[in-house]
Amino acid sequence: MPSDSVPCEVRAEASVAAAGYDGIVLVTDSLEKLQGQFSPLQAPLKEQASFDESLLKDGGCVRVELPAARLVFAPTGPLERDQDDVRRFADAAAEGIKRALKVGIRRPLLVRGPDQAFPQADLVTLLGALHALYVPLEIREDVPKKASKTSVLGFVGSNKTVQLAVALESGRVVARDIGGSDPERMAPPRVEDYVKKVFEGSSVTVNVVSDDATLCREFPLFSAVNRCAKGVARHRGRVIHLTYVGSGPVEYTLMLVGKGVTYDTGGADIKAGGVMAGMHRDKCGSAAVAGFMQILSKLQPPNLKVIGSMAMVRNSVGSECYVADEIITSRAGVRIRIGNTDAEGRMAMADVLCLMKEKAVKEVNPHLMTIATLTGHCCLAYGNSYSAIMDNGPASQAAVAHTIQAAGEEVADPLEVSTIRREDYEFHAGKSEYEDVLQSNNKPSTQTPRGHQSPSAFLVLASGLDKHGKDSKQPIKYTHLDIAGGSGPFPGIPTGAPILALAKAFIPSVF
Repeated sequence: MPSDSVPCEVRAEASVAAAGYDGIVLVTDSLEKLQGQFSPLQAPLKEQASFDESLLKDGGCVRVELPAARLVFAPTGPLERDQDDVRRFADAAAEGIKRALKVGIRRPLLVRGPDQAFPQADLVTLLGALHALYVPLEIREDVPKKASKTSVLGFVGSNKTVQLAVALESGRVVARDIGGSDPERMAPPRVEDYVKKVFEGSSVTVNVVSDDATLCREFPLFSAVNRCAKGVARHRGRVIHLTYVGSGPVEYTLMLVGKGVTYDTGGADIKAGGVMAGMHRDKCGSAAVAGFMQILSKLQPPNLKVIGSMAMVRNSVGSECYVADEIITSRAGVRIRIGNTDAEGRMAMADVLCLMKEKAVKEVNPHLMTIATLTGHCCLAYGNSYSAIMDNGPASQAAVAHTIQAAGEEVADPLEVSTIRREDYEFHAGKSEYEDVLQSNNKPSTQTPRGHQSPSAFLVLASGLDKHGKDSKQPIKYTHLDIAGGSGPFPGIPTGAPILALAKAFIPSVF
């Protein structure tokens, strides 16, 4: 069964001397900061460090004269250098929890040493601990005795911080469940089932398009990718629409489209040479959409409308798969020549983005977004911990990408701002009389100049959003997020990026 809650009960506590815990996990950069109510933690650590200096860098576990009895020290490392950011708290908390579990602690009390350098440090520390406590959906379902790592997590801090962390983590649980689960457990029909159960009785409504005739008519580019997979009932594609409308008059309308490729073989341009493993994670864009909607259902922000669409499809290979050189007319009436079937993510999203564009002209202050694990080039350009974000003209004028980047910096969900330029549009311009737009070249993005920027130009052209630029009578803000790097390691647990940054940017009043 899906879980819309955090991995365990989370309690706010007023003191490091709180009863009911069997260990303390301390996150700080300096023992000298352990003053006042934190002073009982200082002496045993200093005593240990007096003959084992590695404690200060690597951490350790010591006895402490408090009800919890054991103290796990999880040092953040330096916090004041140019390269230090709030992620040090999340990383230290996660490592501290893992160490606590190894020494047998099952009811940890999390403590952050006093520090004013980062406004959201308490929240980030708690979210780091919760990330380490996540148990994959398949384990929760198939191995019940391993369904949880702890029964309770205490946190010395405010109840407001705990409640916010619980809401945010509930969204990350949904995103991890969908994004991280294997390609059969989260094939499109089972994603539909999961999402319906998560949002049953909530403020988020669910509408699913599964009829093949409707998909072919309304989403022809999506359906080209789905053509091979739909021959297997359990792999048939879905477009899942989620809607949240907050109380009061709508002041902002956020419209999200997520890439939900449940498995990417590469299609006819098959991923060869052992690079196919991990492609079940190509659905993390749609997973993030569902996770963000879960956060909305928990926090209930007023004056905000959010429509999230999940383009769930499997890029299978076989006699029915679409191939390079096909020309397919998009929902927007744009003739698309296929260049590479491994560029299926933009195909899955483009028509759904077009639908959003059609709705946007009737909405209040609309802002369109695509979220996708789209290119290896993003990882090459920015590394494996960062998402890329780029605006069209109207969104750039509103400084959307920089606003979301600043929000992400505060909550340990980092993004790098990139730019859509004229070369990206020229790259996708039709090369002959046959087509209006070229979907892709026939090289991997990692071998293509501007390999993570140009797909956003394709999405603009294929969806007809180029008619709504800053020179238009109806300009529409559009932002593309490539989360190939930020979505998390494989093997490993997905991060849920970029939902923390989106929550901080679009629901700032709760932080």
